[in-house]
Amino acid sequence: MIHLRRLSLAAVSAATLILVGCNKGSTIEGEKFMHIYKESFGKAKDGSKTVLYTLTNKKGLIAKISDYGATLVEMHVPDRTGVIVDVINGFDNVKGYQGDGNQYFGCTTGRVANRIAKGKFKVDGKEYTVAINNDPNHLHGGVDRSLDKVVWTAEPKEGEEGPALVLTYTSPDGEEGYPGNLAIEVTYTLTHNDELRIDYKATTDKATPVNLTNHAYWNLAGAGNGTILEHELTLSAKNFTPVDNTLIPTGKIAPVAGTELDFTKSEVIGKRIPADETPWKGYDHNFVLDNQNGNLALAARLVEPKDGRVMEIHTTEPGIQFYTGNFLKGQKGKNGKIYVHRGALCLETQHYPDSVNQPSFPDTVLRPGKTYTQTTVHRFTTKK
Repeated sequence: MIHLRRLSLAAVSAATLILVGCNKGSTIEGEKFMHIYKESFGKAKDGSKTVLYTLTNKKGLIAKISDYGATLVEMHVPDRTGVIVDVINGFDNVKGYQGDGNQYFGCTTGRVANRIAKGKFKVDGKEYTVAINNDPNHLHGGVDRSLDKVVWTAEPKEGEEGPALVLTYTSPDGEEGYPGNLAIEVTYTLTHNDELRIDYKATTDKATPVNLTNHAYWNLAGAGNGTILEHELTLSAKNFTPVDNTLIPTGKIAPVAGTELDFTKSEVIGKRIPADETPWKGYDHNFVLDNQNGNLALAARLVEPKDGRVMEIHTTEPGIQFYTGNFLKGQKGKNGKIYVHRGALCLETQHYPDSVNQPSFPDTVLRPGKTYTQTTVHRFTTKK
């Protein structure tokens, strides 16, 4: 924990260097990457070495990203008094991300994030079958070689906006049942304006569905620090996609007005949260973002009222999945912290669930010669 309010910029930089040094990190190629450090993150199950990269901006904010799963491992931001803490649930090394306790913490999900009904879809009349890993449906890209379970190639970059990490991976034709060789690029940039920007690109040599997102579990009070039920949330969404009992959309678009899903004005998350006995066991809903035309626009504003941390999410995507950690079950995470039921939440910017099987939803099929793009910006401020 670092107290920023009492530190000059030079002192903040020194404190950051000390923090990284304690983790035995090293600078990358000298002064060219003065805001980027790297250290070992352990070995993956196949024996591959994994790396943890630390990005620090000029104000002392810190993002840590692993090449395993293109995973956002840590995000350190200040409260209203300047105390900076990590606000993402996760694990201390790659072993945790490969264990039974991992529930897509911080990873890049895909090829298709969210659910595909009954693990089947058609592209140009040909039917494809993918793994059923969320019975009776497919979830987040598969079982063994989904994007969260592979080691990506990482390239650090230092730009005027701030330090960045470019991660690339080519998913071969047929991997997890998906057609086409899909070349993916995910770039994390920690800007000097206190933003974490994630840019996605993908190209293919065969028509294939693509729907990428980041699956970070946020708790603005600090990772492993209680529940998120007192957080206050606003969503730029007057509508949502109703689902059946297996969380597959019915194809309809419905208004949130008059329901527990109405976050068009700031609401305390725990005030009206659906019961555990409902099929969704809390909030696990896709919201249809207002006025989305592919340009970057405000999607969500999350406030932790006690310490005053604020996160705004801006995105180019048409939807956002709001999930309240309904299956967190007391996993032991970073520094031995326990991740309790509803101890974090996800705000996943993406296309709607099961879009590949829903003709009325925005299309998710990427074709040769076209480029998939997506940008999501997390902007961190404080509130008195």
